Amino acid sequence: MRRRRLRDLSIVQNTPNSKEVNSEQQTVIGSSNVPETLDEPAEFQSNVKGQGRTLLKVLYDLNPVERVKVSRNSHGQPVGSEARLLVGYLAIIARNANMLPINYESWHHMPDSNKNQAFDNIKERFALEVSDDYIKKALGKKWRDHKSTLKKQYFKKDISREEKLRNVPPGMLRYQWEDAVRFGNSKRREDVSSGQKVGRLQLFEITHRKKDGSPMTSEAGEIMEKLKEKKVEYEAIASTDSSVDLENIDNKIITEVLGPERYGRIAQMQANTVEQIAEVQKKYEELQQQLRVEAAAAAKEAEAAAMAAE
Repeated sequence: MRRRRLRDLSIVQNTPNSKEVNSEQQTVIGSSNVPETLDEPAEFQSNVKGQGRTLLKVLYDLNPVERVKVSRNSHGQPVGSEARLLVGYLAIIARNANMLPINYESWHHMPDSNKNQAFDNIKERFALEVSDDYIKKALGKKWRDHKSTLKKQYFKKDISREEKLRNVPPGMLRYQWEDAVRFGNSKRREDVSSGQKVGRLQLFEITHRKKDGSPMTSEAGEIMEKLKEKKVEYEAIASTDSSVDLENIDNKIITEVLGPERYGRIAQMQANTVEQIAEVQKKYEELQQQLRVEAAAAAKEAEAAAMAAE
C-alpha cells in the first residue's frame, strides 16, 4: 500500500493487489490488557466542537481508494490521532438509524446483516490493524450508549405514551421510535405481572375471591374471565395501534366489561359501608407491602447464593 500523511493522519491506498492489514490474531479479545471498548474523545462528544467536524471532513474527502491507517500498540489497542478519528466515526455509525436501528431489545438481537453493513462501511474508510471483533465490540458499546441516551432524554420523561410517540428524536425514524416506546410499555406490563405493581384488574380479583382462591360467586368468576379475555384483546391491539394507552387500559376494560352502572352496583355490593371500603384499601396496601417484602427476600437469597457460589 502507498502511504501519505494528511493533517497528521496516516493515509494508505487500498489497491486491488493489497492485502487486508486486519487480522483476527492481532488482538486477543478478553485479555486483561485489552480494554472492552474505546473511549470517545472529547472532540466527538459535542456537536459544537470544531476539531471533530474538521477531522470528519478530512475522512469524507478521502479518495475512494484511500484509507486511514489505524495502528495498534503491543496490547492490541488503537493508538494515535487515527484511533481518535475511528472512535468518533464509530459513534456516528452507531447513531445511524437506517444502518443500526434502535428498535431492537439489545445488540445481541441486532441482525448480523446490519452489523456487517456497518462494519463494511467502516472498512471502506479505515485500514485496521486491530481485530474485527474488537471493532464490532466497540461499535456495540456505542450503539448501547446512544440508545441509553435517547431513553434518558426522550423516553423516561413523566409524560403520556401519546406524547412520547409524538416526541420523535431528531434524525430518528418514526416507526423505530414507536417500536421502542411500545417495547418500553411492554416491559412495564411485565413489571405488573411479576408483582411489582398491582392494577385495578388484579385488585378486582383480590376482592372477589375467597381465601381458597375460588371466586366468591359464579357471576364474579364469569366477570373475571371476561376481564382476562378483554385484556388479551387490548394488548394485541396495542402491539400494532399506538393510540391504545396501556397505562389506562384497566379502567377501559372494567368499564367495557361491566358498564358504568353494573360496575357501580358490584362496587356497592363489595363495600356498602365506609368500613368495608377502608378494608378493601387496607387489603390492597397489605398486598403491596407483602410483594415488597417478598421481593427483598428474593434479592437477599440471590445475593447469598451468589456469595456461596464464589
